[in-house]
Amino acid sequence: MTSTDTPPTGELRSKTVTWHDPQDTATAGRGRSGLEFLTAWLHGEVPAPPICALVNSRLVGVEAGEVVFACTPDESVYNPIGMVHGGLACTLLDSAAGCAVHSTLPAGFGYSSIEIKVSFLRPIHIHTGEILARGRVTKPGKRVAFAEADLCDANGTILATATSSCLVIPLVG
Repeated sequence: MTSTDTPPTGELRSKTVTWHDPQDTATAGRGRSGLEFLTAWLHGEVPAPPICALVNSRLVGVEAGEVVFACTPDESVYNPIGMVHGGLACTLLDSAAGCAVHSTLPAGFGYSSIEIKVSFLRPIHIHTGEILARGRVTKPGKRVAFAEADLCDANGTILATATSSCLVIPLVG
């Protein structure tokens, strides 16, 4: 029997996601340092990128070399065994580490993740509630920068950790 032979069961659910044009966000960052751009985003002066709407996350803290994202997972990010998919944790950790690097960059520069290593320590469910991803730069650089991040629940229990390296790139256009 294939999955197409099995009739669907249970209530069908849906989720609507809306976002601003990502080019507006990118354009708003062009003449600002990473810290200026992230601070403007934090204060609502720059629209969040679409990934934040998709995974229900938001930037809640910024300073040079460190950022914090908050996310309240819902069942739309569940995997087949009834837990939050590890990809959500990885996405939040990658965002936190990358934006921490971005917070150290001058105007005209951005970053791209080169690699990320994630360690999943505890399962996440919707009853876990709000989770926080904290990223911090461990070694800034002009070509490559390094950062680490952790994902915690509201009690400070660590759910996952990551180390990341980011390529520092000039922004074009």
